[in-house]
Amino acid sequence: MTTHLRSYLIVTGGYWAFTLTDGAIRMLVVLHFHRLGYTPLEVALLFVFYEFFGVVTNLVGGWLGTRIGLNRTMHIGMGLQVAALAMLTVPAAWLSVPYVMTAQALSGIAKDLNKMSAKASVRALTGADTGARLFRWVAVLTGSKNALKGFGFFLGAALLQGLGFRGALTAMAAALLLVLVASALALPRGLGRMRTKAKFAQVFSPCPAVNWLAAARFFLFGARDVWFVVGLPVFLYATLGWSFMQVGAFLALWVIAYGAVQSMAPRLLRHGSGPDGRAARRWAGVLLVVPLVSALALRQGWDPGNVVVGGLVLFAVVFAINSALHSYLILAYSNHERVALDVGFYYMANAGGRLAGTLLSGHAYQAHGLEGCLWWSVAFVAAAALLSLALPGAAAMPTRAAAG
Repeated sequence: MTTHLRSYLIVTGGYWAFTLTDGAIRMLVVLHFHRLGYTPLEVALLFVFYEFFGVVTNLVGGWLGTRIGLNRTMHIGMGLQVAALAMLTVPAAWLSVPYVMTAQALSGIAKDLNKMSAKASVRALTGADTGARLFRWVAVLTGSKNALKGFGFFLGAALLQGLGFRGALTAMAAALLLVLVASALALPRGLGRMRTKAKFAQVFSPCPAVNWLAAARFFLFGARDVWFVVGLPVFLYATLGWSFMQVGAFLALWVIAYGAVQSMAPRLLRHGSGPDGRAARRWAGVLLVVPLVSALALRQGWDPGNVVVGGLVLFAVVFAINSALHSYLILAYSNHERVALDVGFYYMANAGGRLAGTLLSGHAYQAHGLEGCLWWSVAFVAAAALLSLALPGAAAMPTRAAAG
């Protein structure tokens, strides 16, 4: 086994462990505080800082990674997650909304530090190779992460039932701490660190392709969350009459299937030298059809259950391919020397899109129902497709690789 492959497996294993706790803590918080009598709005507010600090963390995290190394930023993320889990093990009387929001802020910072570090580490480990191997490695890392996050929903519910709220959090904190220690001992030092100290102004990429891709990513993930985060679960529960467990299980399975398709994207697309901007444009156009047809079907009075479930299945497949393409392209477009900066900037846009989509989802559903959410999704995908027109094709890829 080569040194780079060994390091890739260590990074992936640490990312998997973190992702399980990330999915589990979300389900634990939702179920536990619903059981304590918190209103849906209060439960939603618990996650506002989680999303908001993702934007801030990605902006700063890439810069930090170039200065101290991606291995350290990944381990700082794990340490913050352990602290966030430990914060929630206090007596129930301490668990006010501001207190839990603070813990979720730590968890949000931890999540995006860990994600940025893991993704950028893959680019650092592949060096100038921006072709098929990079596409395979990042697809497996990203797809498996999403599948495990879905499994984390199940894990959180099972631990809550078996160990209780505090017991579940304590068990997860202890397990993640062990993974942190093992990873810190095994990973090479200075991974992804620039030879010269990066200035904070360098977090904004000088590469036009990275900037256009980041803008497209903002709208791509906003298009998902504008109907997936609030509108969809409320619709399934209030309109279709599903139980909480049915809603949770369905969404968990959706995330798992979405992650599985991401992992298979290189085999599905069969790009021998890696995809380029043309593939991103083409698949954004395919994705546009799904919410558009779903919204039109609801307007025509088709059975809402069949429309939404069928639309979700198609959306999962096509969106996963779009996401896998974007996750590869940001690494392929990034300069090898400043990969942490470019990836951090890119995922700042990703977090911004998620935050915008989350907030807009509640407003659109309250004003116009799920159909309104779908029309917003159409607009966001269309914006992502238009921005993708500026992405360079295959001819530009070797130039960037050589420059890295």
